[in-house]
Amino acid sequence: MQHLNKSLVLRLVRYLRVLKKLKSLGIVNVFSNNLGDAVGVTPAVVRKDFSMISIQGNKRGGYNIDTLMNELRNILGKQERQDVVIIGCGRIGSALMHYKEFEKEGIRVLAGFDSDTSRINSELPIPILPLDDLEKYVTAHSIEVAIIAVPENSATKVFDDLVSYGVRGFLNFTSVELKCQGRCDRPNCGHNCTVHNVNISLELENLFYLINMHEMVMADQDGHCDDV
Repeated sequence: MQHLNKSLVLRLVRYLRVLKKLKSLGIVNVFSNNLGDAVGVTPAVVRKDFSMISIQGNKRGGYNIDTLMNELRNILGKQERQDVVIIGCGRIGSALMHYKEFEKEGIRVLAGFDSDTSRINSELPIPILPLDDLEKYVTAHSIEVAIIAVPENSATKVFDDLVSYGVRGFLNFTSVELKCQGRCDRPNCGHNCTVHNVNISLELENLFYLINMHEMVMADQDGHCDDV
């Protein structure tokens, strides 16, 4: 897969989701304004995004949905099912294990891992296995991406272990900001891993801040009057 910036990748994923819905409705072609409206960008942004990955449309006919979906899947590496494991099967981990949208997007949670013996159950549809089995399982199944949802005092140890096992992609739901060897400088990092830290509390704080700022701006505008 060619190297693309994060913002572009996210838009491509959104385009692909919209295309799946349009295809399910029996629609054959789509225009840049349709996709732009669906994901909240201008038609010019859609066309620029596609030109960056060498996808050209037709001014009269637009983009063929089947062709476009195949191209996007190739770019995003979504031709094959993508397997992940979840470490930490408490409330967040358990919810992620049963998240139905993963399957729709071609993502399969193969197993969960936990140190709490009361949660271990290898007979579940998605088995929950002992943390001691993690290295053997990751190696045997060539796991490249892991979701971390363990208590914060275990996060760094679990992360370091996974990196040493060869895992290269991480979605981190702990409150600890994880970084590969204290840095994620791809050109100089022997592990070449990518970490996405998802701190829910910080995201909520940011939302409250933005709401309060908006209210302050609106109040300031309402109370402002020009001298005559």
